[in-house]
Parts: sequence; structure tokens; C-alpha cells
Amino acid sequence: MPKNIILGVSAGVAIYKACEITRLLKGAGFSVIVVMTEDSQKFIRPALFGALSGDKVYTGLFDEPQAWEIEHISLADKADLVLLAPATANIIGKIATGVCDDLLTCVVCATKAPVLICPAMNENMYENKIVQGNIKKLRSLGYRFVEPKKGMLACGRVGAGCLADIDVIMKEVKKIVR
Repeated sequence: MPKNIILGVSAGVAIYKACEITRLLKGAGFSVIVVMTEDSQKFIRPALFGALSGDKVYTGLFDEPQAWEIEHISLADKADLVLLAPATANIIGKIATGVCDDLLTCVVCATKAPVLICPAMNENMYENKIVQGNIKKLRSLGYRFVEPKKGMLACGRVGAGCLADIDVIMKEVKKIVR
């Protein structure tokens, strides 16, 4: 029976790497269920993740379920791991403060599975004391992180905040789930 990875995708430029993560997770034998935030759909349409995952892509807290179930609870219960990649400052802040205003934050709040967060944002945002405080709080609560790397940022500058290399993320996923 394949392990279930819930891949939470938030709205950052690094979202294109979530497509490769989906493909590699499937290739490694995992079942991948993608949950996209509303804003992430402005970067990539759900159909692409559906094609890569071979499964339904979940996008809204109040979408009509295919079967009678409370989706954020059923998704949370199915998860062997919730992987957030890319994770923006916004999604990290919501999770750290318990805000559950979309499907992804509700799944994270409801799951008992490990949560692995892969931040990706501008260096100034990543180094912001509030963001770092949110990360510190989440670490203290048992959330795991794959640190961003230094590289070319969307703004054209070089700095820390690029999504970690996909092979580093995959190695951490396998370490947690296998």
C-alpha cells in the first residue's frame, strides 16, 4: 500500500518546482494528493497537478465533495506526511497562528501526520523577525523544515530564500515516511 503524501502548494514563484516534486514522489511509489491555495492557482492551474499526480486536486474548502465526507478531515486522516512546498511567509504565518481559512490550513491543523515545510520567499521576507518567530514556534511544536538555499531570487537579487533543492526535499520526505 503506497504512503499518502499531501502536497500543499502555496502561491510563490517556486511553485513550478512543486510539479517536479509531484512527479518524483509518484515515481518513488507514493500516492500524491495535491492541495492548492486559491492564489497558487494564479500561477499554475490544478489540471497540471492532476495530470502529474493522477489524482484529484483539491482547491477549496467549500468545493462540492465527490463523496459525502468533510474533505479537510478526510485528507488529514489519509496523510502519512503533509509536505508544504513551496511554503510562503503567508502560509507559515497562518499555520503558526492557527488561522484555518482555506482547505490547506484546515488540513494542516487537522492532521496528526508529520508536517514538512519548505519555505520559499524573498530573503528580506525570510529573514523578517516575525517570519523567523513563526518558524521557531512551529519547530517547537514538532513541525519540520527544509531550509531554503541561497540563489537567484525572483526580484533578481541573490539571497537566501530559494526553495531547497528537490533532491534534498525528497531525501527528507523519504527519511520521515519510510
